[in-house]
Amino acid sequence: MRMVSPRSLTPATCRRAVRHLSVVDPVMRAIIERHGPCRLGIAQDRPVLHALTRALVAQQLSVKAAQTIFTRFLGLFPDNGFPPPSAILAVPDERLREAGLSRPKASYLRDLCSRVLSGDLPLDRLGEMPDEEVLATLTAVKGIGRWTAEMILIFQLRRPDILPVDDVGILRGIQKAYGLRTRPAPARVLRLGEKWRPYRSVASWYIWQSLDSTPA
Repeated sequence: MRMVSPRSLTPATCRRAVRHLSVVDPVMRAIIERHGPCRLGIAQDRPVLHALTRALVAQQLSVKAAQTIFTRFLGLFPDNGFPPPSAILAVPDERLREAGLSRPKASYLRDLCSRVLSGDLPLDRLGEMPDEEVLATLTAVKGIGRWTAEMILIFQLRRPDILPVDDVGILRGIQKAYGLRTRPAPARVLRLGEKWRPYRSVASWYIWQSLDSTPA
């Protein structure tokens, strides 16, 4: 399901963000000039459940291994499109294991789908929630941490002002772009990001682009 709220980034908002970042931060302006327009404002067709499931599958795996297992998981469902939570819950653990999911990941996936069906995780209302409420709601699911929730906020809900201070790519990118001797601590990233408000998601996207490692 696609969720768009007045708080979501649009192409017009991204253009305003680029102008703001270029004015307040010369380093960011140089990155923007190298990498061109921000594409965060382009709507995602991928359902949030799809993104969360893929994130659970991908934990502690290489990109290639995660893609292989996720493809096998999708192969468990003959119909086109991503399966609803009821169909996922109907798959026996043995079949999930055969597709490559570990026991913990199968457990996390069942918790995710159960919460969606019970209404504890109202995916259709995430777009209406403030950022912190989205974070609290998503991280209540087994296996979903703050980083995963932040990626949902940025790439699915397209919230404009998220700064994932524990993301390795953000830390590496800031160290490189700002000529720091060591990777910055999260507190330093937050201080640096104050001038990026209210467009820290767009700034994060450009930092990832500077390393060519934007999360998918």
